[in-house]
This record gives sequence, structure tokens and C-alpha cells, in this order.
Amino acid sequence: MAIDYERLKKIACDIRVDIIKATYHAASGHPGGSLSAADIMTVLYYHEMNIDPADPKKEGRDKFILSKGHASPVLYSTLAHRGFFPKEELVTFRKLGSNLQGHPDMKKVPGVEMSTGSLGQGFSASIGMALANKLDQTPARVYAMLGDGELQEGIIWEAAMAAAHYKLDNLVAIIDWNGLQIDGKNDEVMTVTPIDEKFKSFGFHVIVIDGHSMVEIVSALAEARETKGKPTAIVAKTSKGKGVCFMENVAGWHGKAPNDDEAKNAVTELGGEW
Repeated sequence: MAIDYERLKKIACDIRVDIIKATYHAASGHPGGSLSAADIMTVLYYHEMNIDPADPKKEGRDKFILSKGHASPVLYSTLAHRGFFPKEELVTFRKLGSNLQGHPDMKKVPGVEMSTGSLGQGFSASIGMALANKLDQTPARVYAMLGDGELQEGIIWEAAMAAAHYKLDNLVAIIDWNGLQIDGKNDEVMTVTPIDEKFKSFGFHVIVIDGHSMVEIVSALAEARETKGKPTAIVAKTSKGKGVCFMENVAGWHGKAPNDDEAKNAVTELGGEW
């Protein structure tokens, strides 16, 4: 069946609109690294993964872990658009009593497979899930999204070592490589490159892609499925704040919410309605 790439692009744009609205209404959050991941999330949830919004705990489902848990707006927006919970709830993001807190809570939000936020731990949990699938002899797959700044955590490399040791070819690590973290450029804070060579040295099959190309994302995930005997790392080159001109490649938008004018301008640029 032919893939409707234009439809995927439109969905990603809609997801970005709700990222802006959620962080605006919260007056808090992390829009930059959420916007950079929207294209990858769209392909995962609308093309790649075996999931059922009507039955979030369905046996044999694929699982997604947002290891960079501070980028919860992109996960919440994607889950809402996919039908796991009503989109109207997105404006309650980070509000007192809301299920949609700053970091994902697996006990409160349908579709969230792991509570994350402490950097590196989500990836470690994904290793355990993938190993459990192997032991249970289920074909279900596990996808973990990591931030590039998150690679500065030692626990990432302990987990990577274990994934290769156990030959977890049902595991895909996706690195959102936008080059920026809260303190500035990765290369100035603590160099993480060469990301591809590091994962190769740990025993991963590595694919480097443009993280905003639907075609390349789809192709990389298909290649990962065909890779046997080792886990796959997809190193996705992205732009922080993608889709909003004044946010793109600006480290300051890592953890800052837009004000009234900024939010309206961003939504308009993305083709949404305020």
C-alpha cells in the first residue's frame, strides 16, 4: 500500500500546533525539543507501530518510551491526535490536578508506557521491555527516543552495552539530534559526537537520517525491522523548534513557553487556528 506522505506531514503540523498551545496555556514546558521530534513521532504512531488506542494495554503491542521525558508535549499531542485521550485535555498541560504533568506518568495517561524524566532511565527501561519480549517470544517491538544532550548520561551507555550483549534486534533507539540542550550547543557543553560511531562501537546497527524527512524516517524504521542479531540506533538530524521560524535552532526555546503574540504567530505559521 502506498504511503501518503503528505498526510503524515499534515498530521505532524497539527501535532506541532498543539505543542504550542499546550505550552502556552501552561506558561511552562519544553517546546523546542518537542517540535524537533514531531515528524518522527508521527511516523511511529501513524505508520510504524502496532498499537490500538481503544485498548492501550493490548497484549503484543509495540511500545514507545520517551526517554527525554521533558519533551512530554510531543508525546501528549501525538497520543491525543491518535485517539488515546481527547485533544481538549491538552490545554490542561502542567495544570494542578491534570493527568498531563510536565513528565509522562504511566499510571495516569493512556498510551504512556513508562514514567520518564530522569534522563537515561527511560532508555534503560526500554532494554528491559525488549528483553522481556524476547523471553516471551513475542514479535512486539520497542522504540525509545533519546535526546542528544541525554547521551551525556553514563546510564545510556550501560544500557547500550546490555542491548547489544543480548542481541535485542527488537529494539530501536532514536536519537533526536538537534544539537542543542538547555545550556547551549552540545559541542560546547559536552561533546556527544560522533554519535553514529559511538553506537556502532557498542554493537548497534546505525542509520543516520534527516529527522524531518518522512521518506527517510519510514525507510530507516523499515531497515531496522530487517536488521537481525543487533539493536538499531537511528541518528536523526533535526532542528530544535522545527516549524516555527523564531524558535528554530535557538537553545533558549529548550524550556521556555511562548507568550501571547509568540504563540499566535507560531500557530499561524504552522497553518493552525488560534
